[in-house]
Amino acid sequence: MFTGIVEELGEVTAVENLGDSSRFRLRGPVVTDGARHGDSIAVNGVCLTVVDTADGEFTADVMAETLQRSSLGALTTGSRVNLERPTALGGRLGGHLVQGHVDGTGTITERIPGEHWEIVKIALPPQLARYVVEKGSITVDGVSLTVVDAADDHFTISLIPTTLALTTLGIKQVGDPVNLEVDVLAKYVERLLGQGGTTPEGAVR
Repeated sequence: MFTGIVEELGEVTAVENLGDSSRFRLRGPVVTDGARHGDSIAVNGVCLTVVDTADGEFTADVMAETLQRSSLGALTTGSRVNLERPTALGGRLGGHLVQGHVDGTGTITERIPGEHWEIVKIALPPQLARYVVEKGSITVDGVSLTVVDAADDHFTISLIPTTLALTTLGIKQVGDPVNLEVDVLAKYVERLLGQGGTTPEGAVR
């Protein structure tokens, strides 16, 4: 489980195409400190399993499903990525509960710079729009953010200078894809309501 607070702006140092999957090597001295085989690291919001580490870099295998559902398939050598280690039990929940399970991708359609921040408009798939609400939480490329406005086909976020400087959202351009993970609580609520709102053992709701 992650919180959407990016620890490090890393870099892809190698991509190996394995046919039905890819192996990435990524540089991230902070997140690899103490990391071992089998540990998890979120890369642009996608939870990946560490294969090995060396000299501040780690490798991770990415299966076809992940490449198709997320924007990781568009990464090349030199691409910058947001990196985050899982939160420790009892640690501070600085953002919101993030699983690292990307629901789909959105596209940046507009950037409106302000004096001290920037408004970014992101188009999203219709099937995800129902989970996005004004002032709710959403994860964009692994960054926990608050929705400013929500519509049927897009939403907007406001980025402070720290987010612009320390994450990929400061360098993404109009037309670039971004990974989206909606609030998992909304999905569970929808599932329960879709089943008639029944509760275990006939308990009263």
